[in-house]
Amino acid sequence: MGMGRVFVVELEGKVYTCLTCGTHLASADDLISKAFHCRHGKAFLFSNVSNVSIGDPEERMMLSGMHTVADIFCVSCGQNVGWKYESAHEKSQKYKEGKFILERGKIDDRADGAETQFYIDTTRPVDPSESMYVDED
Repeated sequence: MGMGRVFVVELEGKVYTCLTCGTHLASADDLISKAFHCRHGKAFLFSNVSNVSIGDPEERMMLSGMHTVADIFCVSCGQNVGWKYESAHEKSQKYKEGKFILERGKIDDRADGAETQFYIDTTRPVDPSESMYVDED
């Protein structure tokens, strides 16, 4: 990949940014739900995100059933920041199609006005039988 300058969109208002490099990823206006979870902790569902590249779609089993998802990456630093729901196999999950998950631990959510630092406890061993990608409660 060439090292050409990446065109980065600046969002207005309250913004969620990449924790690694500060690139704007989503507007608070596009936040749908904070009730999601991934293997690293909390995750937020957005109707739209900016400044991401989308990986190859793949089938993933989540707590709410089988989904076709594609990982999303910050265009500036390449950090995997979440995923896009391409399709859901369960009727009740169809509302997620075309929407995006940003992992709480990969974004700066001071858009919430919360200046608190969160620390992820890495001391708990991960059970290999646990699904890698967890969804909602």
